Amino acid sequence: MVDDRMRDTVAIVFGGGTGATEYGISNGHAAAVSYAREGARVAVVDVDSAAATRTVERITDTGGAAIGVTADVTDEQNVAAAVERTLAEFGQIDVLHNNVGVTALGGPVELSYEQWQRTFAVNVDSVFLTCKYVLPGMLGRGRGAIVNVSSIAGLRHVGYEYPAYMASKAAVNQVTVSLAVSHAAQGIRANAVAPGFIDTPLVRQQLSSQADTVEDLLAARHALSPTGRMGSPWDVANACLFLASNEAAYVNGVCLPVDGGLTMRCG
Repeated sequence: MVDDRMRDTVAIVFGGGTGATEYGISNGHAAAVSYAREGARVAVVDVDSAAATRTVERITDTGGAAIGVTADVTDEQNVAAAVERTLAEFGQIDVLHNNVGVTALGGPVELSYEQWQRTFAVNVDSVFLTCKYVLPGMLGRGRGAIVNVSSIAGLRHVGYEYPAYMASKAAVNQVTVSLAVSHAAQGIRANAVAPGFIDTPLVRQQLSSQADTVEDLLAARHALSPTGRMGSPWDVANACLFLASNEAAYVNGVCLPVDGGLTMRCG
């Protein structure tokens, strides 16, 4: 079923694919599907072509319009080609959604310099590159919305030792602020969403070493939330959908926590 909150718009979602269903769905998948349900045509960009295809099929099977594009967001030529493909297919880009992210556990002693650089390349350089190639079209049309998926780890310590991740997500927040203020008079809005503990495949794949079993890991994360449960990718997608839509026409430069109140709790 397709509604119309995003009718006549085109969204490009970097990191919009999703993995095998036994691990759940990604935040990017949920966002891409949510945009499409509200009438947007969606370019689903992912380094994994099969993951992108899974998202595209879910959209098209329910009457939406989407294409899959394979690209590595740390490769400038890949990003430029993904934007070019989207414009060739849909003619415009109204929403730029940056959802790619990677964690790297360990402090300066444990982490290699290569791991530190890789974390920033994926989490921060990708935002620079996508904006570099999407912004000119938005500026030319005098409108556009950028939604960057950050993390509450960019706002506070959440219990994991991953300073590279925390620093890179804090950088995403400040890039968002810069974009928002610099281009507000030109019709461009930029906002970030900061998920808290969300039940995604990334949790199982990149944080599994933080507990004896995956079940223990999930239980601990549920318990850490003030609500007693982790959020779902759909909770994150709903916030992104609001920020991308005209309902948020006067919302700009915000970093919106989607965390069940975690950042407001002391201790």
